[in-house]
Amino acid sequence: MKDRITPPVLEELDVKECLRLISPGGIGRVGFNTPNGPTVLPVNYTMHGRAVVFRTAFGGPMDEDLSTGVKGVEFKIAFEVDHIDTATREGWSVLIQGAAHRISSEEELTAVSTSAVQPWAGGERRLYIRVDPVQLTGRRIRH
Repeated sequence: MKDRITPPVLEELDVKECLRLISPGGIGRVGFNTPNGPTVLPVNYTMHGRAVVFRTAFGGPMDEDLSTGVKGVEFKIAFEVDHIDTATREGWSVLIQGAAHRISSEEELTAVSTSAVQPWAGGERRLYIRVDPVQLTGRRIRH
């Protein structure tokens, strides 16, 4: 008798489960449009309440391409975090969509600087960016 292979199950995750999965922080990917087309960059992130916070360098691609030059007007970006187990062919992904808010006030900087997000890339990363979720979705594949 042949072994039956259980087909994978794709399940939608609710907001609470999405937040639970990404709450430890780690590595995520920032997706945004640039003059040269869509760009996706990896970053170290942490959570500050329901918001994602990451650091980057002034003068880098996210500094230039995520700046509208108009106070109060912010670009909408995508932020994705996932976990994949190739051995079991299971995993999950969480997608956050929201505005890329450049943290500049002393009050905000003080609040997020205690979040302990430490970029792996060398050099100074003093530009803090916060993404407040407008839409938060997730999926999980199980066998």
